[in-house]
Amino acid sequence: MKRAFILIGAMLLSSSAMADGLKSLSPEATAADDGVPRRQPSGLSVFANAGAVWADDNTANFYSGRPGNVNTINRVLHSETYGNRIWQQLKNDGLISSAVGSKDELQVVEYGDMYYRTSLQFGLGIRYDYESGFGWLLRFDISRLNALGAFNLSSTNGTGILTPNHQYIRCGLMGREDRINIDFAITRTIDLGDNLCFELDLGASFNNTKVKESLMEIDGSTYSILDIWNGQSPSSYSGSYEYVNQGGIGWGVFMSGFIGYYMEGVGAIKAGYTCHHSKTTLKGYDARGWVHCLTIRFEINNFSFL
Repeated sequence: MKRAFILIGAMLLSSSAMADGLKSLSPEATAADDGVPRRQPSGLSVFANAGAVWADDNTANFYSGRPGNVNTINRVLHSETYGNRIWQQLKNDGLISSAVGSKDELQVVEYGDMYYRTSLQFGLGIRYDYESGFGWLLRFDISRLNALGAFNLSSTNGTGILTPNHQYIRCGLMGREDRINIDFAITRTIDLGDNLCFELDLGASFNNTKVKESLMEIDGSTYSILDIWNGQSPSSYSGSYEYVNQGGIGWGVFMSGFIGYYMEGVGAIKAGYTCHHSKTTLKGYDARGWVHCLTIRFEINNFSFL
């Protein structure tokens, strides 16, 4: 927590210097100082935004199925319900020979590292700007992240594998989660002239992560490794464990920079970059990391119809 406050303080100092520098470069700076009204409107605005998200991979291995994880490959691979089906399919498709005598002779020989794909993020928010150029905003964003990876499947004695390499069968992994961010920021906006502005946002962020899927793919068939069996061996009857609550709440800080174009009497279109440094809560992989987002924002501040 101490580091977070130090980081916020450092960003506030740097933002003040940046704002003064940009203002001095603006051709409208002198006019604004002489009392000419700023082009940037003050008051309440509502906005919607959309963007691309790149998440830190440090929590992606939650979906790797490794021993000790909440959701494991071996729990499904060696179960009576699914293990025999997997073993029989591999045998029927000519990927293993009779030297692999049962599901219990299948084993994972290598777990790969998972990574998050680029995802989309959508959000809504409100902001309030003062004549001084300072203001505040509150926004809610949601994104669905997909983690991808692979593992190698072989036999316990290393024989009976009929793939071209005669060592392992390459299998896929996929995880899916929803993340909701709630961000509160102090903002500073500087007119740059010709209806252009620069905006800097600094604030605190809270997130809620919910696991939606954890899957493995073997020989073209997909199996869920999401533990709906409360830690027990998988069965076709899941009892009262059909709903799985995996994930949790985290927090951190963020910083955004936007370049905007104002349309008088309507609002603004802004494009910018946001960087979060937050804790993501996934059991066994709780970690702080960076999340980057390129965003387009549409603001409306004409509320004369109310």
